[in-house]
Amino acid sequence: MSRTGLEALANWADAHLDELTDETCTAIRRKIPFYRDTDVVADAEIHKSVKGNIHTTIGVLRRPDTSLDIRPAQYTGRRRAEQSVPLPEVLQAFRIGFEVLWERLVGHVRRSWEPDEADGLLTAASVLWRLSDEQSLAATEEYRATTAAILVAQQHQRSALVEALLGGQPGPQGGPWEAAALLGFPPNSQLVVVAAETKGLAEESLPGIEQQLAEHGVVSGWRLTPALQLGLVSVPDSSGPSILSLLQGSATARTGVSPPYDSPSETPRALQLARTALVTLPVGRAEVQVFDSSPLAGMMAMDPREGRRIAQQVFGPVLTLPAEDRAVLLDTFDAHLDHGGSAEAAGAALHCHPNTIRYRLRRLQELTGRSLTDPRQASELAAAAYAVRLLPLTTPAVGVDNLSALGDRQVQTRL
Repeated sequence: MSRTGLEALANWADAHLDELTDETCTAIRRKIPFYRDTDVVADAEIHKSVKGNIHTTIGVLRRPDTSLDIRPAQYTGRRRAEQSVPLPEVLQAFRIGFEVLWERLVGHVRRSWEPDEADGLLTAASVLWRLSDEQSLAATEEYRATTAAILVAQQHQRSALVEALLGGQPGPQGGPWEAAALLGFPPNSQLVVVAAETKGLAEESLPGIEQQLAEHGVVSGWRLTPALQLGLVSVPDSSGPSILSLLQGSATARTGVSPPYDSPSETPRALQLARTALVTLPVGRAEVQVFDSSPLAGMMAMDPREGRRIAQQVFGPVLTLPAEDRAVLLDTFDAHLDHGGSAEAAGAALHCHPNTIRYRLRRLQELTGRSLTDPRQASELAAAAYAVRLLPLTTPAVGVDNLSALGDRQVQTRL
């Protein structure tokens, strides 16, 4: 190897550093569409980065036994990650820099025909090949480390915004609407709150759900607590799959969903309804339950103490019946409500004759002293029925009878 020839090539390159930098910057803009079609990275920044990387390369070319200063390459990798430049394009820019340097060295040697420089060119090839790998590796590692840090920071921010909305305290410098906008929710979109039981301590029971929703164009934000995986989800239009179907495909534990709502300021209330829907499900069952959208159901969930009082006052004699008889009457009345008062539809749902439905309803009216034909009394029965649906979730007992025993009833909330 001609050390003199290699040093001469390095000296030549150093003397033409500005020309090499300009040519490389021009080639990067011309050959890479991202750099050509966007102004994400300013010309001055590309010029600074290219010049720094070529300068360090020339330094090792002059003294091949020295180590490469990888700091310029690391800086480039870090900055491009911060600017969201795709990594393949970043690495292509490095390759272009080495191509330009090599081609200019070859052209210089052909013109000079200096034997030492021609001999040094062969050594320069192996040195440049090694330096290309080292610079690309340094830039890649810094790019990936920076990207990971950015993602973690973004996830922490999203989690904090979700927590602020769920708790009703977005912060001193912004209200619920600002927090929702920062999370990326479309303006005027409806939202739902999702509350899923964790399978283990702080273990997601809806693994990968944010990415799955995003793949279907659904924006969401999530927060993990020791006991719950909580989510705030925008409601998509009817053109795509429903949120419910996506959640059902991912749920590995009990999951409750609030009814849709319009204002982000209603999120704390929606959270309570989602948690209430969760605990209507039998323990250990991996299902998704949507809270009933009826205002009566919402009122009972928001004021369980009043719900307990109403349930005891209206259904008192029914609640003292043996568990099986009590469940039959309450399930029948639930079916009556869920099917618009149709004995035929309720009978089909419960697999019994419509006359059986009518008989049970008459017995319920006799025990409660309330008529289904009287609007006021019918509304009291409906309110009490919603309270009983939710009572196993909020309190273990009402009066002398333990209403938690009602928890084994197969209550199904309407979507």
